[in-house]
Amino acid sequence: MSGLAREAVPEVGRRALARVGWRLVPFLMLLYFVSFLDRVNIGFAALTMNKDLGFSNTVFGLAGGLFFAGYFLLGVPSNLMLRRVGARVWIAVLMIGWSIVSAANAFVVGPHSYYAVRFLLGLAEAGFFPGVIYYLGIWFPARKRAAMIGAFMTAAPLSTALGSPVSAQLLQLRGLMGLAGWQWMFILEALPALLLGVAVLFVLPDRPSVAPWLAEDERAWLVATLAREEAETATLAKQNVWAGLSDWRVIVLCFAYFGTAAGLYVVGFWGPLMLSQFHLSITRIGTLNLIPGAVAVVVMVLWGWSSDRSGERVWHTAIACLVSAAGLFYGGVAGSVAGVVVALTLATVGVNATKGPIWSLPTLFLTGPAAAAGIAAINAVGNIGGFAGPYLMGYLKDLTGSYAGGLYFSGATLVVSAVAVLFLKWAQGRSALAVARAGQ
Repeated sequence: MSGLAREAVPEVGRRALARVGWRLVPFLMLLYFVSFLDRVNIGFAALTMNKDLGFSNTVFGLAGGLFFAGYFLLGVPSNLMLRRVGARVWIAVLMIGWSIVSAANAFVVGPHSYYAVRFLLGLAEAGFFPGVIYYLGIWFPARKRAAMIGAFMTAAPLSTALGSPVSAQLLQLRGLMGLAGWQWMFILEALPALLLGVAVLFVLPDRPSVAPWLAEDERAWLVATLAREEAETATLAKQNVWAGLSDWRVIVLCFAYFGTAAGLYVVGFWGPLMLSQFHLSITRIGTLNLIPGAVAVVVMVLWGWSSDRSGERVWHTAIACLVSAAGLFYGGVAGSVAGVVVALTLATVGVNATKGPIWSLPTLFLTGPAAAAGIAAINAVGNIGGFAGPYLMGYLKDLTGSYAGGLYFSGATLVVSAVAVLFLKWAQGRSALAVARAGQ
């Protein structure tokens, strides 16, 4: 446990953390809002695009999943590059790059061009999320990380909540200047990433020591506190790149994150299509699809606060995984609009509530280059679930005519995620006991 967790935070520390929180977290939330929107807006595009281009459910699911093939390949290299050149420059490069690729979705003409664009979008976005997790770790002491990560990640369900009705309305632009509504949606929703990518260069400092908006005493306290924490962690933590990639706890967290990614993107990509089976209007689907995200925003904040207040991470992750699994299992048997909305809400709430606690775990045993590599590896390998879940959802829908098989698969992966983090807790306890006995 860090020094900050053992002792009261002085007034200068409270001022410093409050100032950093208000300066950085809302802006980072906005960036993630745009990032998540650009990767899941294909769920709304599919309402008309699939018919226009003759895509089957399998083609749509594979294209959605191929995003994570690119994501997997560049996750670790991109995060190491961020550590080398600084968050300000690298995040700006990533955002400008993915805005161009995201807009290119509007000009796909068949399965192969669609696959290529989704793969390239995964490459472009690969470093953003793990980069921000690493970035938050160099600004906030361990005691505050779950709440800050949780607040940052509320942007994902918030993107669904606010983006759903917006995407639905943009689909109504069909025929304007000879373009389909889904083409306008991709083009217009790509523009914010381009503008914000430029803004990053002027808004994000690379580290606390160069933040011009911190008072001298605030900067000194924050730099000293984080340095003390890093020194404490470094006595036990793995610090080089290979150690971060090979640590058994990183491997366990890869398994844990696999299920959360599968659940998140099954809901994100397929939620609108699950609602469309009840022959609802696009506007109505947009309205209903905002409910899960809106509820998840509130729960994420409260769950992250609970995790930080108690200092407990594992059970907060496991319980949230099981709630999400229950929602996906229920979605397989839900036969009404209300039932599907309830299922999507449980699944969305649970899978998003895992984010703050689970992403606070790696920095408890990794630091320096190992933290950058380990966090990126967990995100990249775990997000293979983002490939498997959406792809199997489409394949099984074409095979069986039902969404149930894909939902059951993703629900099962979340049960595995819960077991994985509980195993981590058990194994850590056994390791600590062995060390204590050896010292007797």
